[in-house]
Amino acid sequence: MFDLIMKDILGTPAILVGLFALFGLMLQKKAITDVVSGTLKTIMGFIILNAGATVLTGSLTIFGDMFEKAFNIEGVIPNNEAIVALSQNAFGTETAMIMLIGMLVNIVLARYTKFKYIFLTGHHTMFMACLLAAVLSTSGMGSIPLVIIGSLILGALMVLLPAMLQPTVREITGSDDIAVGHFGSFGYFAAAKVAKLTGDKTKSTEEVKVPKSLGFLRDSSVALALTMTIMFLVVSLFVGPSYIEENLSDGTNFLVFSLLQAITFAAGVFIILAGVRMLIAEIVPAFKGIADKIVPNAKPALDVPIVFPFAPNAVIIGFLSSFVAGLLSMFLLPLAGLAVIVPGLVPHFFCGAAAGVFGNAVGGRRGAIIGAFVQGILISFLPAMLLPVLGSLGFEGTTFGDSDFGVVGIIIGYIINLFS
Repeated sequence: MFDLIMKDILGTPAILVGLFALFGLMLQKKAITDVVSGTLKTIMGFIILNAGATVLTGSLTIFGDMFEKAFNIEGVIPNNEAIVALSQNAFGTETAMIMLIGMLVNIVLARYTKFKYIFLTGHHTMFMACLLAAVLSTSGMGSIPLVIIGSLILGALMVLLPAMLQPTVREITGSDDIAVGHFGSFGYFAAAKVAKLTGDKTKSTEEVKVPKSLGFLRDSSVALALTMTIMFLVVSLFVGPSYIEENLSDGTNFLVFSLLQAITFAAGVFIILAGVRMLIAEIVPAFKGIADKIVPNAKPALDVPIVFPFAPNAVIIGFLSSFVAGLLSMFLLPLAGLAVIVPGLVPHFFCGAAAGVFGNAVGGRRGAIIGAFVQGILISFLPAMLLPVLGSLGFEGTTFGDSDFGVVGIIIGYIINLFS
């Protein structure tokens, strides 16, 4: 019973971050009203962010269904949640233990090394723990060494990857108060490096000059809604009314349904940005208590939408550029002898949007486009290269989507094969 409760707490980002806020405020000896208010607002901010992600993901799932039907595409669709669900029967205990001990390793490393980052994206911590349990199990080692090695690797990743991104995060946010804790880090790092070489940071995506007649496009929510409306309507015309009205819209006219889904997508992004703003406003002051008492100068490493409000136009550009890269990769992957990876709209939105923001910070508009495109190539090829490692475990139908899972899984799989 206790194990299940702990697993639910550690696997629920809102509660996890709320607990950190609670401890931080208590360590600062804040008044009880401030402690309650700060803790609840922190949890509320995460729940609002999560609600926006749920709204957005629902719309993306429908678009993905329409897209596959329209163009008759077959292949593997990366999905972190699906593969974690599949693996729970085989590696549930090991995943939970790696996650718990890995978080303790994270705190110890942050306390005694120069990498002062506390990784607070609970669901990604669980995803990486699951990957480590699955891949390390192929070596044949027992549960205890598997958990120990997996925990050490996870704890190290939780401080090293935020540290790798922090120079660019400082450029994005203009401060050193927060970090990005998300296992798409290698993709964002590559996007920033390429953007810096190819772009011009003085020409930001946020300074695009819009004619007065198109002044409404200055509102990023309106621009995103119009962009998604065009994409939905084009795909719906290829699919045709019968499939949409019989299988997706519950009888609603296919064009009206497509329009509503496009606007729903934009509403999801708007909700995410509202949640992020509330979260930042509460977590940074609350975190000061933990930084001062337990890990001096610690920074909270938060989920990647934390950077979205700093360059909303780059969010749109990054998503579209990453998605185009995913479409192109479908034709390139078979030429490389790899399985076809169907572009997953969720990873291409969240990771592509973030890559656009990272690229824009160091390379402006051109950097956002090229950086996100490179990231899109990575999250297409890395899952395909990871697939053989996971295939022997019975996960042939799906794979992890974000770049770090591919990099870590492939490297560990290679090392295990080398010594087997």
